[in-house]
Amino acid sequence: MQKKIQTRMIQVIALALLIAYAVTIFFVYRQTELNAEKSVRYESEYLAEAVNINGSSFIRQLKNLESGTRITYIDTDGTVIYDSETGNKTLENHKDRPEVAEAFKTGVGMDIRNSDTLKEDMYYSAVRLNDGKVIRVAKSVKSIFAMMLEILPVLVTTAVILLIFAIILSHKTARDLIKPINTIDLDNPLENDVYEELDPLLKRIDEQNKQKDAMVSMRQEFSANVSHELKTPLTSISGYAEIIRDGLVKKKDLPDFSNRIYKEANRLLSLVNDIIKISQLDEGEIALDKEVCDLYQMSEDIIKRLNQKAVEYSVHVSLVGTHEQVNGYRQILDEMIHNIIENAIKYNKPDGKVTVTVEKDDGYPCITVKDTGIGIPEKDQERIFERFYRVDKSHSRETGGTGLGLSIVKHAAQLHNAKVNLTSKV
Repeated sequence: MQKKIQTRMIQVIALALLIAYAVTIFFVYRQTELNAEKSVRYESEYLAEAVNINGSSFIRQLKNLESGTRITYIDTDGTVIYDSETGNKTLENHKDRPEVAEAFKTGVGMDIRNSDTLKEDMYYSAVRLNDGKVIRVAKSVKSIFAMMLEILPVLVTTAVILLIFAIILSHKTARDLIKPINTIDLDNPLENDVYEELDPLLKRIDEQNKQKDAMVSMRQEFSANVSHELKTPLTSISGYAEIIRDGLVKKKDLPDFSNRIYKEANRLLSLVNDIIKISQLDEGEIALDKEVCDLYQMSEDIIKRLNQKAVEYSVHVSLVGTHEQVNGYRQILDEMIHNIIENAIKYNKPDGKVTVTVEKDDGYPCITVKDTGIGIPEKDQERIFERFYRVDKSHSRETGGTGLGLSIVKHAAQLHNAKVNLTSKV
């Protein structure tokens, strides 16, 4: 980044020098042009006035003319009477020269012609005298190209000096700009004293740090809970198996002990399956295709599967509403609805009721599960979707819960861009 900043600064300075060079040449040349034009016009007018007063002999008396200045005295027919460069030598007729022709016609004529040989621009100003003859003054001015070549060494030298200075300055500036960034404390981004332009970035880093810390904390808590939840059924299985192995169980009690081992093994299997499901939902590893699912039909099938459990808990389950469809993962939606209805049955009261309603709410498909159960205290309502969180741990273990059911519901809803709302009174 430091090299990029330094390179950009040098490029900007180089471009600025080029623009300054071009602008300088343009304005200097333009000003020289205007000055030359005025100068040749004024000189021709002064000279014409002097000849009108003193006669043509005045022209021949002029000595030490400024370098690049030429005076030509032209007769009424265009014949050159006198030229300051050639003297009395015969020159070609000047009647058709633009400035001369204009002077004969209007009294004053101007023209500018470029000399490729001399690399100069010639400025001509002709004035008609009182006797009808014409006096012409010519001045040479270096062309813009020649002027550029003349100024170029000075500008190149200046540019080199400025570029060396720019390299040194840009290196120092870039280093000073980068230094605060290199010393940022990423663990405590909001405590850094840096440019205010970096505030949004530091705030995002701080948010990410908090999310990362929360994730680490959640994973640690999850690992601890998993270890504890796995240890409990394994300890029971190991204990029962050890008693049977040591022959400490009467023959008539063997079926009971075997049943306990079977229940704990099933509980362990359910726990492992739930851990796998929630991990897949966390990582978004869903090896399924979305399809159109009828929520009413799914709820009906789930209620039928849970009929035996409802009978076991003396709970009546009913389904009302309309056939609403969503595009989603059938297996995951089934698991989500199953967990909610199953919880409503397991945590209900004897002769209780569970009513499942499928309908549209604000134009969106909605499933409502209402029960006459024991309720959830207000202080626990925000946490029941956390992994392994149980309101009543003893009751949960009695019902065979893993503590992951509602957490799976929450993640499944998020996967389908859905919301889960809870209303409960104890």
